[in-house]
Amino acid sequence: MKNIFTCAEFCLHHADVDKKIAATHHAKALFDNNKLCFESSASILSITKTKFPDKPQLLMPREMPKRRLNSATGIIAFFHALAHIEFIAIYLAWDILYRFRGLPEKFYHDWLRIADEEAQHFTLIRKHLLEMGSDYGDLPAHHGLWEHAEDTAEDVLARLAIVPRCMEARGLDVTPQMIEKFNSKGDKKSVELLTRILTDEVGHVEIGSYWFKTLCEQNGFNYEEKYKELIVKYYKGKPKGPFNRELRIIAGFSNTEIDWLEQRA
Repeated sequence: MKNIFTCAEFCLHHADVDKKIAATHHAKALFDNNKLCFESSASILSITKTKFPDKPQLLMPREMPKRRLNSATGIIAFFHALAHIEFIAIYLAWDILYRFRGLPEKFYHDWLRIADEEAQHFTLIRKHLLEMGSDYGDLPAHHGLWEHAEDTAEDVLARLAIVPRCMEARGLDVTPQMIEKFNSKGDKKSVELLTRILTDEVGHVEIGSYWFKTLCEQNGFNYEEKYKELIVKYYKGKPKGPFNRELRIIAGFSNTEIDWLEQRA
């Protein structure tokens, strides 16, 4: 039987893109066939040991060139940025699974499923890029998402608040607008791809909300107040709006949380 934490360690500490994708899908197949165990006896490596590919070149978010969808190069840049987000999302799913032990087995089931779906997203976007004459790594990307993981490496509630319930939830706000833009261009492939990703990401944020609320309850916290506290503590700057209330409610946000985000933005 394979161990899920051994699988996670491989995916986090080997930089090869194709091997990481294949190993993620293999782990999910093992789980589906009841060939994956969840024993947690080995030590946990520091998050600073995580390995990333040599490409793309990573820049600070403020250093990233602006991209517009009114040209072929702008569309390639948009999907390259999205590919990078989905690639880092694989790391994020594996890391929350790997780093935080002693939680219910369902927690690890859920994040393995998310890692597998993020790997599917990355592969679909990469295929789309290749069809446009580009590939992942050809353009620079920013390192912002992983910095949030590093900042919250010691606190599972902070990780859940900042990554799925802040950074990933932003996709619920902006992706519907991007779908509309590509639809207006008659770009059906891009519309189908973004719609697939949006549908799955609602579920991912919903899982993040479920575990945030569940662990808050187990620790005697009011989840709405704890969310505010952690966002103020860990998020640099103010959350960006506007917020898609309809999708965020589906994904487990309360109206009180969204009202607070709108006031803070």
